[in-house]
Amino acid sequence: MSISLRLKQHLDKEGVSYEHHVHPTAYTSQEIAAVAHIPGREMAKTVILNGDGKLIMAVLSANDKVDVEALQQAAGCTSMRLATEDEFRNSFPTCEVGAMPPFGNIFGLPVYCDAALAGDRWIEFNAGTHHDTIRMAFADFQRLANPQIVDLKVHPLRQAG
Repeated sequence: MSISLRLKQHLDKEGVSYEHHVHPTAYTSQEIAAVAHIPGREMAKTVILNGDGKLIMAVLSANDKVDVEALQQAAGCTSMRLATEDEFRNSFPTCEVGAMPPFGNIFGLPVYCDAALAGDRWIEFNAGTHHDTIRMAFADFQRLANPQIVDLKVHPLRQAG
């Protein structure tokens, strides 16, 4: 499998410029950052959550953890938790499980992106497999994925308090 067909069609239809990178197989965004020699703060990961019974995609840096309460509030949900693989496995038919690109909108999911990523010029992310990534301008990602930009990551002081 190479880059997700649905993702490739979406990017090509919109005519955006992107780089496709291939790296040794890796299963976490931090592993990908290491094998692909990308700083963890520049590698985006997707986290799928279940908010009030509906799947929601969070996008943040590989180094960060999602603040579930902050996302719950931003999404206006009364309950939120990490989704299980069984819950989202069939939602990304052109992707390997755990390698979903941050374009939840092309798979019918709302997308929430951490504000820290929005300050970057570039975003790099899984392209639907455990050995392919896409690097593109954050502005193009924002235009195509239409994420809500919010503060999603756990902050050490907030967590301790």
